[in-house]
Amino acid sequence: MRGMNMSTSQPGTEIGCTWPIRVYYEDTDAGGIVFYANYLKFFERARTEWLRACGVDQNRLADETGAMFIVRSTAVDYRAPARLDDVVKIVSRIERLGRASVDFAQEAWREGTLLATSSIRVGCVDRVALRPAAIPPPVLAALRRGPGVSNGGMSTNNV
Repeated sequence: MRGMNMSTSQPGTEIGCTWPIRVYYEDTDAGGIVFYANYLKFFERARTEWLRACGVDQNRLADETGAMFIVRSTAVDYRAPARLDDVVKIVSRIERLGRASVDFAQEAWREGTLLATSSIRVGCVDRVALRPAAIPPPVLAALRRGPGVSNGGMSTNNV
């Protein structure tokens, strides 16, 4: 995959954070495995929880600054299936932090088995004009700092 530079280390051994997600019946396809598009939902939830753990409230950000994040591009590589009731750990880390965008590398793991890897670029835009906008300085600082120690169940490793 073009531009993917991701490790395949075990969850918790790299710089980043880990968010657990349980697979529900609604996440599976007719074959009983996680429907491929649902990994994008899992990755989105993990990034959202990471931002929340960093102290970034996306609704407040949009209301106070007019800035919001949108997904600009994704690339996912599927390696092994997840099934109903599995606990999938989503490992997220920032690969590049730019003026108006963030490149995330994310991995889905189940008990030491790599299920999927992704490269996701998120852009900051003005919510009215939907044009690129600089990430507000407090948000940049929060992303550089990473989630705090007390973060509602998220495991972190100094993002």
